[in-house]
Amino acid sequence: MLRLTEIRLPLDHPEDALAAAAAERLGVAQADIRSLKLVRRAYDARKRSQIVWVYSLDVSLADSQAENAAIAADPRVRPSPDTDYQLVRRATGLERHRPIVIGAGPCGLFATLILAQMGFRPLLLDRGKPVRERTKDTWGFWRRAELNPESNVQFGEGGAGTFSDGKLYSQIKDPRHLGRKVLQEFVIAGAPPEILTEAHPHIGTFRLVGMVERMRATIEALGGEYRFQTKVTGLEFRQAGGGRRVAAVLTEDGQRIAADQVVLAVGHSARDVFAWLHAQGVYLEAKPFSIGVRIEHPQSLIDRARFGDFAGLKALGAADYRLSHACRNGRTAYSFCMCPGGTVVAAASEPGRLVTNGMSQYSRNERNANAALVVDVQPERDYPGHPLAGIDLQRFWEAKAFAAGGSDYRAPAQRVGDFLSGQPSTQLGNIAPSYRPGVRPGDLTTCLPDFVVDALREALPAFGRRMAGFDQPDAVLTGIETRTSSPVRIRRGADFQSLNIGGLYPAGEGAGYAGGILSAAIDGIKVAEAVAEQAGADLKRD
Repeated sequence: MLRLTEIRLPLDHPEDALAAAAAERLGVAQADIRSLKLVRRAYDARKRSQIVWVYSLDVSLADSQAENAAIAADPRVRPSPDTDYQLVRRATGLERHRPIVIGAGPCGLFATLILAQMGFRPLLLDRGKPVRERTKDTWGFWRRAELNPESNVQFGEGGAGTFSDGKLYSQIKDPRHLGRKVLQEFVIAGAPPEILTEAHPHIGTFRLVGMVERMRATIEALGGEYRFQTKVTGLEFRQAGGGRRVAAVLTEDGQRIAADQVVLAVGHSARDVFAWLHAQGVYLEAKPFSIGVRIEHPQSLIDRARFGDFAGLKALGAADYRLSHACRNGRTAYSFCMCPGGTVVAAASEPGRLVTNGMSQYSRNERNANAALVVDVQPERDYPGHPLAGIDLQRFWEAKAFAAGGSDYRAPAQRVGDFLSGQPSTQLGNIAPSYRPGVRPGDLTTCLPDFVVDALREALPAFGRRMAGFDQPDAVLTGIETRTSSPVRIRRGADFQSLNIGGLYPAGEGAGYAGGILSAAIDGIKVAEAVAEQAGADLKRD
């Protein structure tokens, strides 16, 4: 089997063009192709007048000598990689305790799934509610400004990614093709099959809810167990081998659950968890993150800027973008979590603080496009001296934004034109903001650090020169965005265990090792494998 890359074809190519292009690349007749399978499809829109599809294919020829000749002749032809996932081991049933996973986001979900598939009967603990109940609470917050601190965009089954665009792509290197394992499990759970081949797949919130439920059912059928509304408030340790190891998990309702191995997959907003981990002496450190706002444009403007005359073509869908600018003050301003045809959503998890995020459904057919426009924040420069100082910084500005919005979970909003000219907005223009529970026009500079304001004022015109209309005066800025990533890293070693607590496995985005659904799920798989291998080593030692 051969992997062919960089097969470029027009947007309107006929169905049989793939086979013809593959035969031409390999220097064979189409009749010599025994099988052909689509691996990946992307569009190249760098030239708006010449947008093309770019394909990767797996092709099998009847003649193995012809395959070898094709590999030697063209660097874009190589043997197809083996992408089948193999479990690293299986449980024996002699393990002293079943593994505990804390957190039901993408990382915790896949750590639990892989452990269940290996026969370890994992126990998953989550402070929030099952995804369907959590969805009701979240929509209640958006519609009525009634925040449940334990059941919201950040907390509950599915994690923060449930209320997002459901993006399933990542910049991480994936030599073991663990990302494909993630996508395959999602398809089994009900995701559209095209996520296996699209270069930038997404699912959307409504589909994610049902998928998460089906994956829970699979885990339970394999012997795993879920306990919702079970808030972990500490760990118990024992001395072993000259150091401390996990002995039990402690919960708010008084449970003491014995454990040898605990996967900590709590997400980037579990601020109380970071506090008690620090108090208990678990090694953690401050980590960079970013602060900024959400920007909204008409989706039609973004389509036109990216696709030119091809804007609106159904095959291309809603256009996205990725922008970055190195600012004179030494900061980088960049777009993040771009949601085509989506909405800006309330993402607070603490009373008296305001946070925004973005979300799209699978159809991506809402009127506006939105993205975070954020600026990097550095521990040594902006919050030195304490591992949890980044959380303090986030809370400070989130409280400022809450006040600027009217202290009722409305968000402060400002026209780009007013922001650039240094004057508050008294009303908004032709672009209607999508944020619920609603916005209050005002001055975003009151709830952003000065260096963020300076960087965004420099970056917006620069982005406008790259994408016509991006800095148009009526574009809407809604504040603030603070949860781009965890402000904390819980350090771990090559064995995926905490640097100073044996049996504790920091994982995913909250621990500082992922960013987004796919990378968090991949990290969950890796950590589950490490748990399984350590359990096997413990059995041999005993």
